[in-house]
This record gives sequence, C-alpha cells and structure tokens, in this order.
Amino acid sequence: MATDQSGSLAKLRARLVDTIEHEIRIYGLGEGTRELDPRVRAAMLKVPRERFVNADSAAAAYDNRPLPIGHRQTISQPLIVAAMTQLLRIGPDAHVLEVGTGSGYQTAVLAELAAEVSTVEIVEPLAADARQVLAELAYHNIAFRCGDGAAGWPERAPFDGIIVTAAARQIPQALVDQLKPGGRLVIPVGPDAMGQDLLLVEKDAAGQVHERRLFSVAFVPLIGAERS
Repeated sequence: MATDQSGSLAKLRARLVDTIEHEIRIYGLGEGTRELDPRVRAAMLKVPRERFVNADSAAAAYDNRPLPIGHRQTISQPLIVAAMTQLLRIGPDAHVLEVGTGSGYQTAVLAELAAEVSTVEIVEPLAADARQVLAELAYHNIAFRCGDGAAGWPERAPFDGIIVTAAARQIPQALVDQLKPGGRLVIPVGPDAMGQDLLLVEKDAAGQVHERRLFSVAFVPLIGAERS
C-alpha cells in the first residue's frame, strides 16, 4: 500500500511539474528564459508538497495554486515557488536566506539546491511545525530562526541569494545590505494585499544595486517591523 501511494504521489508531482513547465514556456520568467532549470525541476519533483499542507487541504496538495496553512498564511503556488527559486540562480555552494518559512515547502526546495539555507519565520507555531517536518524529511542544511525576517539574519550574512515569501511595502534595506556582491534578492513589493510586483534586486561586483520588475503576483503581507 505504501509503495502504491508513493507511486501515485510521484505521478501527481510529475503532472504538476509538467504544468509548471508549460506555464513557463508560455509566459516566461520576466528575464528572457522560458525553460525550467533542470536542477529546479528535479527539486520540485522530489519535495513532497503533501507534507507541507494542512490535513483538510491534502487532496489539493498538487493543484497549482496556493493553499491556506493557518495563522492567515498560505503555502505559495508551486509555479511561483519554481519561478522565484530559479530567479535566485542558486549554485550548489550557495548560502541562501529565506524570509518567511511558512510551512517549509519553499525551504525544502531551496535546501535541495543550496549548501545552506537560513530561514526566518515570525509566526512561532508555523516555525515549529516546519522545523519538525523538515527534520523528519532529513534536511540537515537548514538553520532556523523565529523573528522578524525583514531584519534578515545579520549573524549569518552575507548571502548569495535572498528570497522573501510575503509582500513588503518596500524593499527592506537590511536585506540589501546582507546580500553578497553578485547576489540576487527576489521579493514581492506593493501596498495592495491582493496584488504586488515581483522584483529582482541584483548587487553587482562593485556593490551597486540594480532593481527590475518582473511580473505581478499576490502574496500575503509581510508581518513585522517592515509593515508597521
């Protein structure tokens, strides 16, 4: 029975990844590419999204849409998870900061690609649950912190990439400061709770910062000092 269930879930993941690839071929990622990176594809095929959703949402775990995870938070649409991950251009030696652990799904995808993931979540029950699930899935390259992610994690900076999984009113300067030269920050920004712009922030080798708007997204608001 366990083998049959595992095989069925793997097929659902594969179907979801096919959908993601189809969407990216049609709409692109906002910087010229219309192909899903093979490493991101492999991570999306491997991470069991059903482990990161609430029991009452389990049947929809492989739908290409966001789902509620409690505490007025959501697990992101898989297409957006794949797109934001690919935009970071994570190498196997990278150290990545995630602002907004949520249920831990995006964290797991990042952990498949990077050497180290530092993740910050302000909602304590979500942080605790994500840490437990990720430990059960044997991820050992993740550092956890409960607190205001808009402040980043100075003690573990600088980072090769930073991903923010909730909408900020503006780009937190602390995150830009903690980005390595050559690094990328991907963040939804905007005042509207129902829609924002996904921004790509790049810091060049000289430390100069360049910002690009990619496409429209809809995220829950970033909680913490940045929203006050």
